[in-house]
Amino acid sequence: MTTVKEVCRLAGVSTATVSRALKNPELVSAKTRERVFKAVQESGYRPNMLASSVKTGKSNSLVVLVPNLSNPFFMRIIQGIEQAAHEQGYSVLLGDTQGEPAREHEIAGMVLSNRADGLIHLDHSFPFSANDAHLAERVPVVSVCERIMGDKEFPVIELDNYAATRSLAKHLVNYGHKKFGIIAGQRDSQIHLDRLAGIKDVFATEGISFNEDMIVGGAYSIEMGQQGARDLMAKENRPTAIFCFNDDIALGTVFELKRMGIRIPQDVSVVGFDNIKVSAFIDPPLTTIDQPAHDMGRRAVEVVLQIIKGVPLKRNREIFPYNILERESSGPVNPDF
Repeated sequence: MTTVKEVCRLAGVSTATVSRALKNPELVSAKTRERVFKAVQESGYRPNMLASSVKTGKSNSLVVLVPNLSNPFFMRIIQGIEQAAHEQGYSVLLGDTQGEPAREHEIAGMVLSNRADGLIHLDHSFPFSANDAHLAERVPVVSVCERIMGDKEFPVIELDNYAATRSLAKHLVNYGHKKFGIIAGQRDSQIHLDRLAGIKDVFATEGISFNEDMIVGGAYSIEMGQQGARDLMAKENRPTAIFCFNDDIALGTVFELKRMGIRIPQDVSVVGFDNIKVSAFIDPPLTTIDQPAHDMGRRAVEVVLQIIKGVPLKRNREIFPYNILERESSGPVNPDF
């Protein structure tokens, strides 16, 4: 079995330096940290995490709650989380909750029983059961993208969804669109409220009446995009632009409109949100909002580790930048459609 002395020899540092690099990487220079991690990899050294956890009371693990692992946007966040956690000597325990509260409560409970040191949540629901709610005060929790609903304000890493959606709605209005259809995701989340507010604000500024009847949907899925497209196109005053609240919805919308013989964007413009990889390769390529998902995942790890170590946070909400990626799925309004 490889010992820490072999790591010291390969990295050219002391035992104390190796220990600091593995347990408190922020106390070691980036150059030294890289040498130690490389030596660990080359030697095949495995720290005795069980002994360490017994001694320190820490598991060196983080729980990540994901509402749907098949969502490619979440996978980009998880990649950032995994990378940052590995660099800090932490392992990641993924819990695919599928939106089931019982499953969510069970996995979140791992932090309460010291099987994990912190929790990163990718949904808006309060992750603990009613019986455990009073214990949440002492649990290091950070949410990414979604704000956790409830009385307690948890640190959040997010986009300015209001501003991003406002910009994309303005993009469509500049093309002459006044009849919007909206295919929403989860309607009880802050993301939904912020994105809808952004669209409504543009309509109010431009003097365009907003029709609540043109909001359909209720889940972030390709299938919801298909159903939403059918519902919108069946309306008497059908839209010339469809705003999808994520790219999965937009993929289903594009597929269904084309199946119905509706041209994109000549008849109907379609826009999405998230910039998942496939959005640039569908026909036509999708106009969407790009979120720096990988960086957001990395930052979530940094914040939750700060909480674990008792380091005060400078702010409870961190807002990441967005970009509009204008592609071929949006264009000028067709007055004859």
